[in-house]
Amino acid sequence: MAAIFLLLLSLLTFTGDVISTTTPYLSSETLFSNYDKMLDSFKIFIYPTPPITGGTIFTTTQESQFYTSLLSSPFVTEDPSQAHLFFIPFPSSLSTRNLARLIRNIRGNYPFWNRTLGADHFYLSAAGVDSSSDRNIVELKKNSIQISCFPTSSGLFIPHKDITLPPVHPFKAKSSVNNTLSFLGYMKPSGRSSSTLIEEIKKHPEFKVESEPGNRTREFIKSSRFCLFLYGDDMTWMVEAMALQCVPVVITDRPIQDLPLMDVMKWSEMAVFVSSSGGAKGLRRVLDVIELNGYEKMKESGVAATQHLAWNAEPQPHDAFHMIIYQLWLRRHTIRYARWVEQ
Repeated sequence: MAAIFLLLLSLLTFTGDVISTTTPYLSSETLFSNYDKMLDSFKIFIYPTPPITGGTIFTTTQESQFYTSLLSSPFVTEDPSQAHLFFIPFPSSLSTRNLARLIRNIRGNYPFWNRTLGADHFYLSAAGVDSSSDRNIVELKKNSIQISCFPTSSGLFIPHKDITLPPVHPFKAKSSVNNTLSFLGYMKPSGRSSSTLIEEIKKHPEFKVESEPGNRTREFIKSSRFCLFLYGDDMTWMVEAMALQCVPVVITDRPIQDLPLMDVMKWSEMAVFVSSSGGAKGLRRVLDVIELNGYEKMKESGVAATQHLAWNAEPQPHDAFHMIIYQLWLRRHTIRYARWVEQ
């Protein structure tokens, strides 16, 4: 009971914040003025792609979409003296030994890495690079900007330095929304998901849990006020839920630090974050509070934010690709890190 009370208290404080504004941005004035500056000046140098045995360099849709868009963008320069950041392309499947060799070659064949020990470099890794005792991997992990896929495993993401890619998932505009709201909350757990909370939610008459794969997901989303996600589970349809005016509810028992566009969006005004400790009854109480204090504004903020979370075959202004580039641009001012000391 105490856990539920604390949860409700935090949500009351949180929803009081929501009432103040409908904007999804941390700072809209700063965002759009800086965005224009980025378009005018930001340049990225891309190192040669290492040899690949069969297939493509990136295997996830997000990585491939970003890489393809980057290659054809005006941000790329062939003159490294004009570059603000340096991109190191390598497949996520690359072994630790080969990755260390790649960084060692960059260190020895180019003058750029040693100027900042890799702090003005970035790379793509779907799951994130793990720790290592090798000097080259240590500098890559600690200093360079990692772009991984959301959600990223705990311990493989460094907040305020690293970035996550929004999921790639096609969705329809809000004009197709059905105003008949049959469910308080809708959940679509993956087949491997199992928890006491899910079993409780299945038994609750106001929640809909889709247990069988099918084509009714969009219908259930449009018929629900809230869409429930277990953090770390299948979250690819979260952006579609927001576009269809279903407020995301992320169930997590630890702070989430790898949400997409955290430098840009105020996620607390678009989504609800709750612990599983209160069970289905506690979740229901939290959502009741949200409905009374800010639900409509959260829904509007979520819809407005989807343009920045959407991927396009041909990148469009302010879309997911450009917002990832914008976050890189914010990190273009590098600092010199302490040199590696052999242990």
